[in-house]
Amino acid sequence: MPTRLVKLCAWLLLAAIAFVTLAPIGFRPNTGYSPSIERFLAFGAVGFLFALAYPRRLWLIVVIVLGAAIGFEALQLVSASRHGRLFDLAVKLAGGGFGIGAGVVVDRLWRRFGAGRTV
Repeated sequence: MPTRLVKLCAWLLLAAIAFVTLAPIGFRPNTGYSPSIERFLAFGAVGFLFALAYPRRLWLIVVIVLGAAIGFEALQLVSASRHGRLFDLAVKLAGGGFGIGAGVVVDRLWRRFGAGRTV
């Protein structure tokens, strides 16, 4: 698996999430989906990428992804144009946890069945 590219994507996605989470509300993109779905998918994707990028650092991944969710939500409490809520935090934590779990499963399947095989 091209881990350098996956690492870069993981960190860039986390930075993008930080920007849209902490920037004034006018900078938040509107996808047309529920904000809860957007939060879940965003943290799911970042959890998935970090799990693929750092497969042997599960606890570090959990701290980074779930810690970022907690930190970003806490920082919204000091922003004049944003608000931090426990429900939003719960959605972000669930998405991050789901993404990490999915990434671990995909990585293990990749190592078991995909690594070193040619088609």
